[in-house]
Amino acid sequence: MTDQSSTSPSPEPGRIARPSPLTGRSGWLRWLPGLLVLRTYQRAWLKQDILAGLVLTTVLVPVGIAYAVASGLPSICGLYATIIPLLTYALFGPSRILILGPDSSLAPLILTVVLSLSAGDPQRAMALAGMMALVSGLFCILAGLARLGFITELLSKPIRYGYMNGIALTVLISQLPALFGFSINADGIGQKMLAFTQAIQAGQINWPSLVIGSTTLMVILFFKRSKKIPGILVAVVGATIIVIVFDLATKAGVPVLGSLPQGLPAFSIPKIYASDMTTVLFGGLAVALISFADTSVLSRTYAMRKGSFVNPNQEMLGLGMANLLTGFFQGFPVSASSSRTPVAEAAGGKTQLAGVIGALIVAVLLMIAPDLLKNLPSSALAAVVIASAIALIEVEELRRIYQIQQWEFWLSISCLLGVTVFGVIPGIGLAIMIAVIEFLWDGWRPHSAVLGRVDGLKGYHDIARYPDARIIPGLVLFRWDAPLFFANADFFQTRALDAVAASPLPVRWLVVGAEPVTSVDVTAADMLAELDETLQVAGIHLYFAEMKDPVKDKLKRFGLFDRLGEEHFFPTIGAAVNIYIKKHQIPWIDWEDSGE
Repeated sequence: MTDQSSTSPSPEPGRIARPSPLTGRSGWLRWLPGLLVLRTYQRAWLKQDILAGLVLTTVLVPVGIAYAVASGLPSICGLYATIIPLLTYALFGPSRILILGPDSSLAPLILTVVLSLSAGDPQRAMALAGMMALVSGLFCILAGLARLGFITELLSKPIRYGYMNGIALTVLISQLPALFGFSINADGIGQKMLAFTQAIQAGQINWPSLVIGSTTLMVILFFKRSKKIPGILVAVVGATIIVIVFDLATKAGVPVLGSLPQGLPAFSIPKIYASDMTTVLFGGLAVALISFADTSVLSRTYAMRKGSFVNPNQEMLGLGMANLLTGFFQGFPVSASSSRTPVAEAAGGKTQLAGVIGALIVAVLLMIAPDLLKNLPSSALAAVVIASAIALIEVEELRRIYQIQQWEFWLSISCLLGVTVFGVIPGIGLAIMIAVIEFLWDGWRPHSAVLGRVDGLKGYHDIARYPDARIIPGLVLFRWDAPLFFANADFFQTRALDAVAASPLPVRWLVVGAEPVTSVDVTAADMLAELDETLQVAGIHLYFAEMKDPVKDKLKRFGLFDRLGEEHFFPTIGAAVNIYIKKHQIPWIDWEDSGE
């Protein structure tokens, strides 16, 4: 260790830190960012990391247990799924501050699979959840090695807000019975709401449980923004003390957590039925997508605060290793935590050592004090989960999206309804499908324009936006604002021919402003050949301007470049215009050439 400043190194003003070349003869250290951090660890950070680890522990225990129960699993699994990811990510994860563990956004996914396949058997439920973690981990590892860290960028913000709001609503509804002190047996949001309503009408409310749970929730929300007072710890400890002092578990029938098994998790390979594998596979893939989306966003957010950079592929690898090892040690799928990470940061944590210390303290508690939380009321655990679900809900951003682009707002609402009506896993599939449709629609029916000369402005502009723009007689300048591929090839041809037909004078040249065209496929190239033939019959010549070299290379491979001839490709629209007016002796005064 070196005795340097107690603060993390920051970049120079006006610069952003980028990853430096990693050392090692075989390059293996690039897969273990934790070791690289350890090699440059500063002694002054140790005290802050220890303190942050102690503070973090006060949140790790109740939250881990709460999310295990919310996932339909034994409470001990939540602590196993807290210890292993923190230790693993400290070695494989690229972020110095991120805290991994059970998360509310994954609970309904896990619960969907567990409830449908476990038949109430806790051991089978643990095996199913463990296998989901293995599937998610393997997918993330393979995607990280294949450098597919960009895949979550395919989901737009409105779509992510939609499915996260749907997940939040699902979590809220699933925890209401526990908050009110009873349990129900129902699948789907509609059936759960019906069963919940019927239970209330039948007088099954345990009023002491409801009071404890509601008070716990209010305390958590009240201290939510406090960096000095751990609201979750205060609320959970207070609820437990009340149950003990008044013996509410015995006298009032308040459901409590009970004793936890003593000892650390043992290595085991999750064993499930072959018939369960399809459901588990899809559930694990959905978990991988959501967990990496959340982890990458949170990781980038904290990296930007520090002026640093996090490799998304290494982030995916670190998340994958955390899930993989958690699945082998009786845990369940995990993700980065947007609630516990700020706790570590606010407590002064400098590196992943804070998370390691928190994990080790939890492990010690399991070994020497497994009965410490046996009187923790279930309604308080439900309050912890509900508070986290409330934090997932996004309203302000959706209001902003509605004001600026309503169709994206309704996309978000569609994703929300998909998650709540059809279930979490089908809802995630719907979100992905909508994302693909949204992407294809933008390229399928893109904007195009006929260009003219606007006095006082450089270049050529859309005549629909500038009705006074001057059009060069016999020349149609047509701009296409998208890649050319199979889905929009016919539409391009139709719009180009419409532009020619709309010209007030007979057309000699059609010049395609191709600067926005970033790619061309075989179908589009064949369409361009057909368009050229159609125009030649009418005595019109087809030209291109500002086409990128990689696109030209494709046209050369397709044979279209040689067919048209190099003279049919101009470096700029202005060059095409100059050649045209000189060749056809067009009386034309350009604004820029007039000396104004």
